[in-house]
Amino acid sequence: MLTLDELKEAMPPQFKKAATVSLLDKVNDASENPIAAQSIRENFVSYSSVLKDGRFKIEDYLNACKYVSFKMMEYNNQEAYMRAFPDRWAALKAAAKSSKEISAYVANYNKNKLVNLILEQSIIPSWIMNQDVYQKAIDTQLELMMDETCSAKVRTEAANSILTHLKKPETKKVELDIGVKDNSGIEQLRQTMAELAENQMNLIRQGAKTKDIAHQRLVHIHEDEDMIDVTPNP
Repeated sequence: MLTLDELKEAMPPQFKKAATVSLLDKVNDASENPIAAQSIRENFVSYSSVLKDGRFKIEDYLNACKYVSFKMMEYNNQEAYMRAFPDRWAALKAAAKSSKEISAYVANYNKNKLVNLILEQSIIPSWIMNQDVYQKAIDTQLELMMDETCSAKVRTEAANSILTHLKKPETKKVELDIGVKDNSGIEQLRQTMAELAENQMNLIRQGAKTKDIAHQRLVHIHEDEDMIDVTPNP
């Protein structure tokens, strides 16, 4: 049986106040079938995170958990609806609703957003559900690989199959592109430095002092234009 502390712990922050003794009794008494009741309690706790995805009422969430729990027990939609909502089912029958009308009610509830959010949470990946089948397939391939009565082709294919499915995961390498891509700014700087070097060579040919040449500076005239100041710094 679910305790009040467990119920409070399972509830999202905005629903903590709703974790009352009254709600606890409803969850614990969700079904007369003890196996179904246990499944509903477990699902109520397990899937409570879906309450964060919309403005839902706790009572609606409990009802959806009932319905989904019966579907997970492999009842069809109508059977799950009948077991989750015996009073509603009895009312539909009492009102002499046709099978088509009842099917429409059930189909409409099955499309309920809250129901589908819980169903999404309950889906178990096929590779988990079929782990035993996966292992049997590997075992079969191993038997074929070791069976000397099999042809070389069959044994080779079995060996390759095992190697393919049991190989180690490949380590993903993160490659960083640290190359410097050419752009207008870099090209302009390159051109400026070339002009500086050419002017320095001309000054040397004219007999300028090395000290003066070393103290030349670049003067920025405009945002996109540089010039060389060949006048030595004082």
